[in-house]
Amino acid sequence: MFPEQSDKESIENGHTLMPKFDRDGLIPAMAIDAVTKEPLMLAYMNAESLKLTLEKQEAVYYSRSRQTIWHKGATSGEFQKIVTIRTDCDQDALILEVEQMGGGCCHTKRSTCFYREVQADGSLTFREE
Repeated sequence: MFPEQSDKESIENGHTLMPKFDRDGLIPAMAIDAVTKEPLMLAYMNAESLKLTLEKQEAVYYSRSRQTIWHKGATSGEFQKIVTIRTDCDQDALILEVEQMGGGCCHTKRSTCFYREVQADGSLTFREE
């Protein structure tokens, strides 16, 4: 679906998406709010879900636990409309800037999956929404 990674110059400075999937065929995809830049969730994509994301302009992930394609919002109504997709220098990670639709992002019904902060002593505190 996507071209194989070639030379370093093309990967780092070229104009062609050549995602570097891990040994399981996955690439991490961090969804952030396009306006506030707040982190919403971290998920994974395989080649098929990345292709579907580009086609639909809505986030489509790969569920590692269910081993299947997961169109975010298909059952919950909490779709993520793509505003921008960014990749890092070696194309092995993605950031999806999205417009979060529906009541929230997290399955806990919170606006973000990152609703707790880790303290220096290892304890967790809840962020205010």
